[in-house]
Amino acid sequence: MRLALISDLHSNLEALTAVLAHIEALGISDIGCLGDVVGYGPDPVACVDMVRQEARFCLLGNHDEALVMGARDFNPHAREAVDWTRRCLKPRWYHGPSHRARWSWLTGLEPEYEEGGFYFYHASPRDPVREYVLSTDAMLNREKLEGIFAMLNGTCFVGHTHYPGVFDSKLRWTGLEGETSLRFQFGEDGPYIFNVGSVGQPRDGDNRACYLVLEDDAVTWYRVPYDYRSTMAKINATGVLGDMLARRLAVGH
Repeated sequence: MRLALISDLHSNLEALTAVLAHIEALGISDIGCLGDVVGYGPDPVACVDMVRQEARFCLLGNHDEALVMGARDFNPHAREAVDWTRRCLKPRWYHGPSHRARWSWLTGLEPEYEEGGFYFYHASPRDPVREYVLSTDAMLNREKLEGIFAMLNGTCFVGHTHYPGVFDSKLRWTGLEGETSLRFQFGEDGPYIFNVGSVGQPRDGDNRACYLVLEDDAVTWYRVPYDYRSTMAKINATGVLGDMLARRLAVGH
């Protein structure tokens, strides 16, 4: 198995393009996406089309879901971005079949996937679309983390927090700590909960796009630099997406 896992693209075409080029350079053609293709960023149409073309499977993220269900519980910046994205993507009577096929694909995404004894979610095994598995949960919400591990059927992969790393069954967290790549070998302290990180909006203080490659007995995270200044300029050029959404790309928060 050599499966590249991407997540939380958030309509960031520059980051997605750079990551897909990096995956291709590694000789990997099998790609899975853990959701949040849209939201926050300026290129929802191009990113959806690219994922439809390149990914073998894609899961439903909370921002993808909010296109249909609404974003009432989102913060104002996220809610405004979802509303703008919906206007970009939702077909109207005068749109052709390609526009309708794109919307049909988005609204038909499933919340979970299993393959080869591995389990894939956007958020959490307990709530596949919305629950955060945070790197601080072992210290601040240990009961929640113990409850999640108690229901695991095997090692799983999530996104949602935009914070790459892994919990082992002893509730120990290992993060990337600024490394360009990090390989983690499976051992006797599984099952694991792996967070693949975010392609389009990193939040762990490193502004490079992040993704993960799954093999039979190990995973490797990769950081990929991209032209975030171009994405920032496009966010501001929309006249709708807030400047905060642009500025956070520069600092990775």
